[in-house]
Amino acid sequence: MSTILNPIYFAVSWVIVTLHNLLGYIVGKNAHESLKWSLAIIGLVVLIRIILIPLFVKQIKSQRALTALQPKMKEIQKRYKDDRQKQSEEMMKLYKEHKTNPLSSCFPILAQAPIFFSLFTVLNGIAHNHPHGVFKASNGLGTAAFLSAQKAKFFGASLSDTFLNTHVTSTKLVTVALIVFMSATTFTTQRQLMVKGMPKNEGSNDMMAQQQKIMLYVFPVIFAVSGVNFPVGVLIYWGTTNLWTFGQQYYVIKRNPTPGSPAYIELMEKRAKKGLPTPESQATSTATGTTLEAPKEPTSPQRKQPKKRKPKK
Repeated sequence: MSTILNPIYFAVSWVIVTLHNLLGYIVGKNAHESLKWSLAIIGLVVLIRIILIPLFVKQIKSQRALTALQPKMKEIQKRYKDDRQKQSEEMMKLYKEHKTNPLSSCFPILAQAPIFFSLFTVLNGIAHNHPHGVFKASNGLGTAAFLSAQKAKFFGASLSDTFLNTHVTSTKLVTVALIVFMSATTFTTQRQLMVKGMPKNEGSNDMMAQQQKIMLYVFPVIFAVSGVNFPVGVLIYWGTTNLWTFGQQYYVIKRNPTPGSPAYIELMEKRAKKGLPTPESQATSTATGTTLEAPKEPTSPQRKQPKKRKPKK
């Protein structure tokens, strides 16, 4: 397993070391090493999330396709309520026909899983004097970066420390604060999607609504329980990626909300107050055969040229 993941270990450690070296030119070579290593991990998050933007767009499109399929899904559930196997087959056939996936909301997390695990392994190796990736290089640069990373701290806690492997009270407090922040931002981000970004007419038996509720309560608990094993650097990574997700999701919900969601209704009300056309008004005008035309600007009357009089004979 380690051999298979070695390229990812190398890529993750190379990005962190490169960003650390570049930050030396930005914040100054005399800046504290701990600051540069912490910012390098945050920079890794930004880089990964930019790369994952196409996947995020695909996730949004798939979620909206599922929303549009709700009537058909409920019809299948009603028709085959006594035959679970047939119901599942028809559901899968419907997903395949419309090229969507009910697990699409998990894609960004699954895509980050190898990065997450690799960062965990690299930082854990720093703590146990077992370098990975670039830090394992035999040249002087790899050794220097490894020794520098071992000394790096975040509010007094080493980036490679975990809640369980330290007896220092201050380090435990830092890890607890980061675990709480990671779990809270996970919950807030998921709740933002459910409250603002999902249509109101979804019933309690709806598969998508159930999936979102499970993610709302289960994921924060999973992160809170497993967070005691995460190095400080990994906690910084996951807290930062949660903040990115929240901001990215807020932008999409605000500017391009899902039809039927509270954010969509709010946006349509604002457009109506400003006198801007909405999809409903356009559909009504099309059905009645009327179209809204912009008022014509008044034109100034043209000056008539005087006619030449013919001379009298």
